[in-house]
Amino acid sequence: MPKSLTTSTATPTVTAPTPPVTSALGRRSFLGLSLGVGAAFALTACGSTSTSAAGTGQGTLKWGWALPTSWDPVTSSAGWDVHALSLVYAGLTKLDPKGEAVPALAKSWTYNTEGTTVTFTLRTGLKFSDGTALDATAVKKSIERGRDDEKSLIAAQLTGVRKVTALDAHTVELRLAEPDFQLPALFAGKTGMIVNPKVFEADAAGLATKPAGAGPYTLVSYVQNSKAVLRHNASYWDAGQIKVPNFELYPLPEPSTVVASLKSGQYDVAQIPGSQVKAAKAAGLEVQVIPSMVVAVLDVHIGREPFTDPDVALALKYAIDREELLKTASFGYGEVTRQPFPKGYAGHDDALDTLFPYDPEKAKELLAKAGHADGLKITLSAQKGEGVPELVQAQLKKVGITATIETIPADQATQIVYIQRAKALYVDQFAGRDAATQAFQVLFGKEGLMNPGRTSPPELEAALDVVRRTPLDSPRYPEVLQKATGIAVRTMPNVFLYTVPRILARNPKVSEIPAYTVVQRFEGVSVS
Repeated sequence: MPKSLTTSTATPTVTAPTPPVTSALGRRSFLGLSLGVGAAFALTACGSTSTSAAGTGQGTLKWGWALPTSWDPVTSSAGWDVHALSLVYAGLTKLDPKGEAVPALAKSWTYNTEGTTVTFTLRTGLKFSDGTALDATAVKKSIERGRDDEKSLIAAQLTGVRKVTALDAHTVELRLAEPDFQLPALFAGKTGMIVNPKVFEADAAGLATKPAGAGPYTLVSYVQNSKAVLRHNASYWDAGQIKVPNFELYPLPEPSTVVASLKSGQYDVAQIPGSQVKAAKAAGLEVQVIPSMVVAVLDVHIGREPFTDPDVALALKYAIDREELLKTASFGYGEVTRQPFPKGYAGHDDALDTLFPYDPEKAKELLAKAGHADGLKITLSAQKGEGVPELVQAQLKKVGITATIETIPADQATQIVYIQRAKALYVDQFAGRDAATQAFQVLFGKEGLMNPGRTSPPELEAALDVVRRTPLDSPRYPEVLQKATGIAVRTMPNVFLYTVPRILARNPKVSEIPAYTVVQRFEGVSVS
């Protein structure tokens, strides 16, 4: 039986040494909320602790990043939302800087030998930001809502949870339909964020603009597409690590203006592209390059012409010069990759790094085999970006593929590309998920959001079943996970390009930002 996880005032001891994946669909499309552009929402705190500026640091931290599609983790439609939602919600677990699941609201958890039952033990004295007690019954109701609500976008991750029981005020038992040792990692993200039942039982729709969690901050005002103002939540379980009492969240500035916005004080911290690193340093800003789980990728819809022919889809993998893309589009920040997981992650198989080398002649041969020896015309869909579509267009031209670039508005891309599945080839980024199996489901599953073809080989599902049945601390875990990665890379049409580190520029008055591989957190950050 796997050991339970325990915590103390020191660094938590964990049983799973391998880092899980997380969140986000990359810096891409968000489904817009039906709220009216510019609508403002004033959020009045219900409890005395929820708006307390109890942080031990000074001032305000202004983060240029992204506002969520919804402040409700159950209806949030973009994986990238997890970064913002982690400010106002806490999960049963969280991910440490290396991406490993460690205790959060739950101080420990234990599986039975078969992996069909997992029991979480909560910390004592937990409260939601409005002062309502956060106990086992609240956790039970929150998980059941995520699984059962007809509007839930995390339901697919919870279908294996057969029964949730509050054994007592601090103990929650989950009985599973099949063995699944991935839950501690899964519950570190949106799926494990606990929402206040008192609120969603009264007004679930209101959560879209008025979050009801137990995170490090409480949202006190929000202007859609413009600004979110947050205050330190003194009842947060790890409140002592939150040093900044005031936090403001903004949409990411345009690449051409982000350095000027940071220098002027409009933002204190913001993500910048590789093209702006030199300018940021020249402006006196501190720059951090943090390895992340984000990977640039071409998403291919094999249900749409011309990619219904496997040889055309395969030709893409040989037609792309990944080294040129990394050097030119990313200014050398990151690493070339042919798989969804970066080096150092348990699912990364070094043997896959030699697959699909840049080989224009091989691409031409495959196209000729598919009946396109005289050339092929396609549409390449993308958001407005920093040259990646144009570079891909030029590379495809060399093998006889004429690509017309079609720009899709950021706020419509998820709907058009992944829900309507209306585009054949799309330039995107993928940012993993909280658990490895969740990442596979999103990218390669038959109902996977980022799998527009909605097909998946049976051998991949069989390999993933083995992954679920393998404890995270098992010596076999990397082996079985890498086997699944290999099947996916060899059989699925996705063209993985290069890893995308999180490059943060900050005002020197802000202390160093913790280098979290997956979800960016701000414990310990101060503003002088």
